[in-house]
Amino acid sequence: MDAAPQRIEIAPNCSLTVKGALLFFGGTCFGSFSIAGMMLALGYWPVFPFAGLEMALLAWALKVSLARRLHRQTITICDRDILVESRTGSHCVQVVFPRHWAQVKLRRPASRLSPSRLVIESHGRQCEVGDFLTEEERRGLAARLNRLIGRINESPTLA
Repeated sequence: MDAAPQRIEIAPNCSLTVKGALLFFGGTCFGSFSIAGMMLALGYWPVFPFAGLEMALLAWALKVSLARRLHRQTITICDRDILVESRTGSHCVQVVFPRHWAQVKLRRPASRLSPSRLVIESHGRQCEVGDFLTEEERRGLAARLNRLIGRINESPTLA
């Protein structure tokens, strides 16, 4: 009898809401353009375009941050297969590995400032999981996946 599949769903920690981002952006624009307007009235006109450039850059950064909250990864571990499903909004990518031949590897970072990489690999293919997690969370996920998947040629029970 097959054991129930184990599902792990991971998502980035994005506490900023759309409403919160709009309030923050509006308040920052108000403050920045108020000061830039006073400088413009005093004859320092170059301040105004730079204030606009700063606010455009802030808008872009907020948009990227808000888009990140739509990213999800679901790892489903069955008796035979491992399914890694990565979703960003409506875009979905699925990768399937045979559980018996799969390995979980936590690769060292290229430099001290880079994060480690957690990958599931089998037969020359690999899939990175949890790239948005903190280092501590990534190590915890690696340990949990190692318990569920096992080493190559080893498939622990999912009970």
